[in-house]
Amino acid sequence: MKAGKKLGAGLLAAALAFGVVGCGGNNGTNTAQPGTPSGGGASGSPEKSPSKTEKVKITYSMWGSEEEGKTVQATADQFNASQDRIEVEVVAIPWESYMTKLNTQATGGQLPDTGMLKEDGVIQWSTEGMLNDVSSMYEGSDSKPLDSLAYKYQGKTVAYAAANEILLLYYNKDMFDKANVPYPPSVLDQAWTWDEFVATAKKLTIDKNGKHPGEDGFDPQSIVQYGASVENLPWQLETWALSNGGGYYSADGAEVRIGEDASIEAIQKVADLYLKDHVAPLSVGQTDDGIQRTIIAGTVAMATNGQWNVGTSLNVAKEEGLNYGVAVLPYMKDKVTLSTGGANVVFSQTKHPEEAMEWLKWYNSEENNWGLISSGIWMPTLEKWYTDETLTRKWVENPNFPAYDEYKSAVVDYARSAAAKPAAWFYTNHTTEFNTLLGSILGDVWTGKTTAKDAISKNLEALKAAHSGNQ
Repeated sequence: MKAGKKLGAGLLAAALAFGVVGCGGNNGTNTAQPGTPSGGGASGSPEKSPSKTEKVKITYSMWGSEEEGKTVQATADQFNASQDRIEVEVVAIPWESYMTKLNTQATGGQLPDTGMLKEDGVIQWSTEGMLNDVSSMYEGSDSKPLDSLAYKYQGKTVAYAAANEILLLYYNKDMFDKANVPYPPSVLDQAWTWDEFVATAKKLTIDKNGKHPGEDGFDPQSIVQYGASVENLPWQLETWALSNGGGYYSADGAEVRIGEDASIEAIQKVADLYLKDHVAPLSVGQTDDGIQRTIIAGTVAMATNGQWNVGTSLNVAKEEGLNYGVAVLPYMKDKVTLSTGGANVVFSQTKHPEEAMEWLKWYNSEENNWGLISSGIWMPTLEKWYTDETLTRKWVENPNFPAYDEYKSAVVDYARSAAAKPAAWFYTNHTTEFNTLLGSILGDVWTGKTTAKDAISKNLEALKAAHSGNQ
């Protein structure tokens, strides 16, 4: 999931439709919440049947169609039936007007109790005092979300991602086999250096005469198969700046670092895959269909993108004959992959923060989002699913994923390794403005009309202003 992509709800309907069925069998055994009162109780009050009017009613907002809202409400109804304290009502708002609607509600003091919030809006809303501290949500629990999935503001956790997503390297096994080239490593300790990645990409890049880059007679204007594609959407591009020892921001998010030599060099290396190495197709970083344009289209041997592609597009392609694999990303100086995930928040206007957190804790549990997880759209957020082999096998050993050992090392182990860094919107503000401006600035870099150094240096003050909210 990522900002601007309707992964939290836009892809929700189909997955949750069978997710509701998939987790229905757990209702009577493991969905009751800690502290749920039972009849009689220690107070000695007479036992009486639960009544809906006695429940605390909370609202949960999500972006999506009315039909998608009904699907999520069906899941909420399972929660409602599992205990007698809380009643959740789901409110679906179209994606196009979601944030506008929330802003209007905030002004009028009529925000829902809890709901989804775009990744790039969490810190901004926190600075405006609109979100509750949810640090206590998992106190006393046997597990909590991975550290990389906590949105932090002034040292406090103000949201947890509803799902985990990391960036991977996908590849076409048949293309590698035909070229007699070893597969990319799925184990982090064996990750390729950037130079090894480029060298391998050259072996897999072929022009119409069967020539490779660097060979006499190779024609870069008649390439029929590219060796690699690195997704250059601005938020994903930060991976390489971090890997090269730079970054977009300082660790606390206070300062802009994209003007440093290490950051600029990393961006230029990505551009040079097309401009100088001739191993990648031209991409201007405007659309998020990289896997469809490359691996699924059969034009590129390996490509970087998010894990969610397993569920959103690769499952269907696999059924149609695509033989693909997953691997860890190559690295420049440091091994880095970005973690992300859309946020579930508790709004500060609620009168029922504890009940809102209880609902989110239940809703965020893997058993209650199983359709999204088993399909490969979401990854679990709780650490135990990465460390308990029984749970890991329950998650990964299904036909929607590549082979267990390959996926476990390239995805499961990778996601909880030191290489997994939170995307910038987990800890700093105005990432939408910054990324939008950066994407515009880099347009001429991808085509070779200018260099990353010139483009960023000339626009560095504007990028700083965007980060401070003055753009």
